[in-house]
Amino acid sequence: MRKLWSFLLGISPLEASFDRRGFRSGDSDTQRRLELAGREFLRGYHAALDKDDVDELAGCLFEGEPETRGFAFEGAAMALGLLDSLTPWKRNRFRLFLKGPGASHPYMLHVGLGWAWARLPVSPNRCLARLDPLLGWLAIDGYGFHEGYFNWRKYRSGRRTHPRLLKGYAARVFDQGLGRSLWFVESADPAHIAADISALDPSRHADLWSGVGLACAYAGRLNLRGLEELQRVARGFAGELAQGAAFAAKTRQRAGNPAAHTELACNVLCGMTASQAAAVTDEKLLDLSATKDVPGYEIWRQRIQSEFARLRVQEVTLT
Repeated sequence: MRKLWSFLLGISPLEASFDRRGFRSGDSDTQRRLELAGREFLRGYHAALDKDDVDELAGCLFEGEPETRGFAFEGAAMALGLLDSLTPWKRNRFRLFLKGPGASHPYMLHVGLGWAWARLPVSPNRCLARLDPLLGWLAIDGYGFHEGYFNWRKYRSGRRTHPRLLKGYAARVFDQGLGRSLWFVESADPAHIAADISALDPSRHADLWSGVGLACAYAGRLNLRGLEELQRVARGFAGELAQGAAFAAKTRQRAGNPAAHTELACNVLCGMTASQAAAVTDEKLLDLSATKDVPGYEIWRQRIQSEFARLRVQEVTLT
């Protein structure tokens, strides 16, 4: 059965190449590292198709280098989500992995699950109701990244805004994932990313920039000068960039796979270390109270953005 799933659901490694995707070619090192993230995703994806035992699967995923290991967990979650949907007699693979050996990677696992939703005839809002009320939103983020990664021409041009199945706040979280995808589509080029976002409806810019901040700090590839340029072109969205970077810092802290580029991104975008930025996300998580129209996830994001905006004003005042 495993061989059959690999045959039916397998994805060619070429799908992670910039040439196949039609992404902008940046400098060779940036392109190589971003393509490596895609290959690690597919390594995890195929490992989950091949391994039925969750501990054996985790062992395979931990074989990759720590910096890119999260992408392998993300890919595994996509495969587990697909298998859960396609085998009605066994629908608990994702849940068992999340509660078991994948417990230190909850952020990337939820994002990867969203990739599966993007390839299935399912209602994301209905699926969302079965997940953690906070981190479950990251699956919608993953849905947005998938669409931006594979259908970027339609979304970048504005010919398509959001999938019709997404309702309410989910459309905003979709944009956060779409913003993350621009990091790959434009090969981490701040000017081209800014041009893409500027071409879309202004009401979407804040969420798109939040996604860019997360991708910048998690996937990396900008030096100090590049990060300062990213801040400049983002104009009035410094808080969103910082919040996205803080999410990346927390993701890596929880997984135990810190990266030098995440540290640098937090220093520039958040004005603090990655550990301190992760702590901000923890502090603002306390006593969340969702409303009918604003879920706890958005209140959490707003609190983090407001904190970084406050710290920036304080820094300017002191100088």
